[in-house]
Amino acid sequence: MTEQSPAVSTAHPPETLLKVMNPAVKLLLRTPLAGALGRQMMVLNFTGRKSGRQFSVPAGAYKLDNALYALANAGWTANFADGATADVLHAGKTTLMRGELIRDPATVADLAHRAAQSYGAKTAQRIMGLKFRADSVPSLAEFTEAAQREKLRAVKFTPA
Repeated sequence: MTEQSPAVSTAHPPETLLKVMNPAVKLLLRTPLAGALGRQMMVLNFTGRKSGRQFSVPAGAYKLDNALYALANAGWTANFADGATADVLHAGKTTLMRGELIRDPATVADLAHRAAQSYGAKTAQRIMGLKFRADSVPSLAEFTEAAQREKLRAVKFTPA
């Protein structure tokens, strides 16, 4: 008997492609040519919590409940564990914002599920870096399972 793939899983591009694309995306988002990408993506400029290093990270941008969120399973999210400020470039404007890490899988799943529903299955997979087993948006329960398995996190950004 073959095991069925998860309803939601992460689908990141290869690391070598990211090393080329991330600088290009960061540059593009700083220009008027960003268009729709400038609303779907943001660049986070922040200081490392422990290292003190400066980071500049492109991330998906999700507007939910009058707040801006990043959803990821990347290590950089830990820098917002105790709350931290970041210069956030989104929709052509840079704003000083406070980021708060959200680890609770149920909360993260709810945010990801609502974002996916707003985009529709096909677009959500492309924008969110996720892969869905079916051609429809998975259920909240399936997103919750994925949030736990994939260690998905959210960072909520509000004006500082």
